[in-house]
Amino acid sequence: MAKDFLTAVRERRSMYAISKKSPISDERILEIVEDAVKHVPSAFNSQSTRVVVLLAAQHDKLWDITTDILKAIVPADQFESTKQRMDGFRNGYGTILFFEDQHVVTGMQEAFVTYQDRFPVWAQHTNAMHQFVIWTALESEGLGASLQHYNPLIDEKVKTEWKLPENWQLVAQMPFGTPTAPPGDKEFKPIEERLLVFK
Repeated sequence: MAKDFLTAVRERRSMYAISKKSPISDERILEIVEDAVKHVPSAFNSQSTRVVVLLAAQHDKLWDITTDILKAIVPADQFESTKQRMDGFRNGYGTILFFEDQHVVTGMQEAFVTYQDRFPVWAQHTNAMHQFVIWTALESEGLGASLQHYNPLIDEKVKTEWKLPENWQLVAQMPFGTPTAPPGDKEFKPIEERLLVFK
């Protein structure tokens, strides 16, 4: 089992060329997300991460919103490359939005004052684990994904469009779909610079 897990970890990559097709059902996608939300750990079992799955027209709407917002701030002579990137994400099958519930975070700060300055950091840790588990699991099923960060530019529009609680803080967006091209090469820094072992 460990070998299978580590193989999935090695094979997870950022996939930008994706299509509006999925090799698995919507039900299977939701099962993956539900398992992650239920079982991914969090500091003090705070369970502060919130996840929204956008499919079909709702997915398209997110990237239309993002494109409109960026068009208003990106210089006109530079916007074409931005639009192409947005179109690439829109070409996907769906998008997963990752949030942190700030009411939970502040509640933990009030309940455990000794660690109050750490809870915002720990909340980001659990959010990152949700992202990684879902990303890796989707790729194991034949989907490709990437992680995007258009927050805080799109936060208010997203909350308004999908009537989300004001206390949900947007952390990341993950467009996904069936890969249409292989990922680019990935460079690795020497492991000796990144890992120390003491016996």
